[in-house]
Amino acid sequence: MVRFALAVALLVLALKPTIAAEPVKVLGPEQFQQVLAAEKGKLVVVNLWATWCAPCLVEIPDLVALEKDLANLGVKLIGVSVDDPRGSTAAITTMRDRRFPGFATYARDKGELDDLVSVVDPAWNEVVPTTYILGRDGKVKTQIQGKKSLDEFKAAVT
Repeated sequence: MVRFALAVALLVLALKPTIAAEPVKVLGPEQFQQVLAAEKGKLVVVNLWATWCAPCLVEIPDLVALEKDLANLGVKLIGVSVDDPRGSTAAITTMRDRRFPGFATYARDKGELDDLVSVVDPAWNEVVPTTYILGRDGKVKTQIQGKKSLDEFKAAVT
């Protein structure tokens, strides 16, 4: 029985993320504007993703690598989960922490999805993943839809 309890404890520790990440914060359009304004002067990569979107989950590690590789250029990655806000953020936090800890991401509030995304793109067509590259002036330079590779993201940013 003691061995079983020890094995379970070791399994739990092994599944726990090794990098402590900030909890997923919920935001509405006004808070999203504030987050983006705080990053003005940087090249901001805004990624719209969802826990149920397989292409999103494949490309996020490349986006995290992009931020790391181009940090010296002032590249900042911001994720926004478009998951249904009626539940809690627990599934988003669990997915993020397990698969890509350190990925700065937010969850949308209970408002309309288009209200939040219209902060960067009033004409967004609800495709995920969608990534926006914002210039140092805070304006959208590029919109990228669908899963892309690290090299494709680097080409879009530089």
